[in-house]
Amino acid sequence: MNKAIVVIGSSNTDMVLKTARFPKPGETILGGEFFMFQGGKGGNQAVAAARLGGEVTFICKLGNDLFGNNAIAHYTNEKINVSQIGQTDKAPSGVALITVDAHGENEIVVAQGANAWLAVEDIRQASSMLAKANYYLTQLETPLPTVEFIAVEAKKYGKRLVLNPAPATQLPAALYQGLFLITPNETEATLLTGIAVSDTTSARQAAKILQSKGVLNVIITLGSKGAYVLANGFTGLVEAPVVKAVDTTAAGDVFNGALVVALADQKDWQEAVIFACQAAAISVTQMGAQASAPYSYQLNPSLPTN
Repeated sequence: MNKAIVVIGSSNTDMVLKTARFPKPGETILGGEFFMFQGGKGGNQAVAAARLGGEVTFICKLGNDLFGNNAIAHYTNEKINVSQIGQTDKAPSGVALITVDAHGENEIVVAQGANAWLAVEDIRQASSMLAKANYYLTQLETPLPTVEFIAVEAKKYGKRLVLNPAPATQLPAALYQGLFLITPNETEATLLTGIAVSDTTSARQAAKILQSKGVLNVIITLGSKGAYVLANGFTGLVEAPVVKAVDTTAAGDVFNGALVVALADQKDWQEAVIFACQAAAISVTQMGAQASAPYSYQLNPSLPTN
């Protein structure tokens, strides 16, 4: 069984402030606790996959600075292959400013920094790692031309590319046809399809539109409701475990990292999505992005669902 996974994407330092409520425009409020974590959608997904048993190589671009050096040390400690992580003097490492309210909801502003310098050449240089893995996982916090090239490489090597289309943006038509799986949330699915996704019925409509664009399989995450799956071998809603949310910052990233591990482990679609929902549910009960990613021993198949 090949558990090798390549995650390509962003790496940020997250600066998190807890507050009772979000401020209105122009308003200053006193917050509560301050935390600093490793983050970025690519980093979050890489750590989640590694903690759950994946053999992860992470491709990203960091600044040649303290944040970048700390990130490399952190990923090494998480048993991630960092040989394809680059550093540049052209920009500082990416940062994200995150506000989390009393309900666990969040608002995020990201400064891309070095993430914007992840180039096609960085992917070419990782060809040996790309050839070894069956699954690639990427997002949209790095340049779109680089993501398009990843799809080309996936076809070249006969690999399965999973795209988490976040943050939401329109995609080139040709990109869809290079995807094994796309995993938008409700907001992203709405933007990509024009269907206002809010429930199982609308998720089904949106998933069919995405599949008609050339994607082989579609999973639309629905927050606390779970995930709607339109895949070869399984179609339907997988409900999420019921938990009390503390911080939802990286729930989608943990879902994606866990999902790819489960698929690499040759779980069927329903089993894989149940596994991913459980991992995401655990992550929202803890503060932080990568810090909240669970380990395999923490997953409890007896957790109640909605």
